[in-house]
Amino acid sequence: MADIIDAGELGPGKVFIYDNALLSVLDIQHNKTAMAKMKHKIKCKNLRTGAISEMMLFSGTKVELAYLNKKEMQFLYADEGTSGFAYFMDNETYDQIQLPKERIKWELQFLAPESNVLITYFGAEILGIQLPPKVTLKIVDTDDNAVAGDTVNKATKDAVLETGLKIKVPMFVKNGTSVIVRTDTGDYDSRA
Repeated sequence: MADIIDAGELGPGKVFIYDNALLSVLDIQHNKTAMAKMKHKIKCKNLRTGAISEMMLFSGTKVELAYLNKKEMQFLYADEGTSGFAYFMDNETYDQIQLPKERIKWELQFLAPESNVLITYFGAEILGIQLPPKVTLKIVDTDDNAVAGDTVNKATKDAVLETGLKIKVPMFVKNGTSVIVRTDTGDYDSRA
């Protein structure tokens, strides 16, 4: 039996079902005037489409709470080209799942083979993957002979990581060096 709650009980981070959409609350504001019911202005993200929207619900509106499951899985590989699938394996049962590459374009830039990620489920439906805040990746191409010319500002150069992601790194970083990259921005953080 699903939990049915009043819209006023929602808060940031809660996931609910409304009009057959699976929504995650990003922000909520409550507004009460003397002559009207309490209004709840909710900023939410549709977990199936990724769209962010705002909606207005009144007190007394009932919504169904949704509970998500997360399972750690290992990234195996992705099909060549821009279309196709990325494959993941359950670390306990060795079952494999596949996700369309179009749904996880950003995340694939940070996934080296055999790296672990959290897969988010709603029932049997796979919603996506959750990356750690930072990942360690190896540099496969950068100019080792670059000369630091501008030392007033942080001098940087281009580098290509083992996943194909292109980032800016400090001048002292060489080919084959492992670096830590932020997964929210795709920026260099530090040497590993």
